[in-house]
Amino acid sequence: MKKIILLGTGGFIGSNLRYWISVWVSEFVGMYFPYGTLAVNVLGCFILGFIMIYGTEVIELNPQIKLFIGTGMLGALTTFSTFSFETISLIRESSYSLAILNILLNIIIGLAGVWLGFIVAKALA
Repeated sequence: MKKIILLGTGGFIGSNLRYWISVWVSEFVGMYFPYGTLAVNVLGCFILGFIMIYGTEVIELNPQIKLFIGTGMLGALTTFSTFSFETISLIRESSYSLAILNILLNIIIGLAGVWLGFIVAKALA
């Protein structure tokens, strides 16, 4: 039950951060490019990279705090942070081929998923 509360609370915070940061950035720089999404993705990547390394290699961060921040908050803020962290982890392990494959598959399948969603939505409209 404690994990559900940690994930739910983190998700609530992350989704609100995503919305308000995106709105603020879009109002500040305009809507001609998805800068708001880019901002939350980069922020999420930075925070996840920091928490996972600092919380593991520098201090022993409580696993529940990592769950709250990493999966809950950053999972709602962005899933791009997880993708980026996993890719960098592969590179750090010298698994360069897997890192490249991870990048290509995430981008290609992600775009294909969006495209398929468009097609299905139009078919149901």
